[in-house]
Amino acid sequence: MAFNPLNWLLGLFSLDIGIDLGTANTLVNVRGKGIVLNEPSWVAIDKRSRRPLAIGAQAKEMVGRTPANVVAIRPLRDGVISEFEITQAMLGYFIGKAHQQTIVPMPRPRVVVGIPSGATEVEKRAVYDAAMSAGAREAYLIEEPRAAALGAGLPVAEVRGSMIVDIGGGTTEVAVISMGGVVVSRSLRVAGLFPVPCGLQEMNWTRTSFNISAINITS
Repeated sequence: MAFNPLNWLLGLFSLDIGIDLGTANTLVNVRGKGIVLNEPSWVAIDKRSRRPLAIGAQAKEMVGRTPANVVAIRPLRDGVISEFEITQAMLGYFIGKAHQQTIVPMPRPRVVVGIPSGATEVEKRAVYDAAMSAGAREAYLIEEPRAAALGAGLPVAEVRGSMIVDIGGGTTEVAVISMGGVVVSRSLRVAGLFPVPCGLQEMNWTRTSFNISAINITS
């Protein structure tokens, strides 16, 4: 990417943020501050112009209550982008909202976005392009199981394997991580929007059957 002096200058006053772009909810984490934003991944748009009218919690409140010319949609499906321009607008809104307490008029943050481990190259490119178009000066992608393992404090750098099961709204990510990398992973298109009950008996059966030393549950 060519050097842009304006982006560099604005970047000095912008934040470094991580975005968990989920089917049901989107979380924004700011370095040094933690999670500053947790809003539903909903956008209300005008049917004719496709122009976003409300984003996040406001859009979710409009579900089932919109007039004929307005529809509230989820721009992501199964953890990946299904509506590019609407996702771009949603990302731009969340990036701007995360910078509300800063002095920068046009934020140009460095952004890390979580993606499903089973995402195709086309789907990865769509997420990258959406983040850059939304105002990021640099965009990076990280597999959701790896991000979840780092956030949970698992020993991902050790030789022994760590298994992570990340149940999201649209996908369930299952991966084994060892020596800092993903050894094997699978992305299932069944998740929290269609929950499967799991109690203590099921967890104990899983631990004894597969010789798992510990099961950590984080939210």
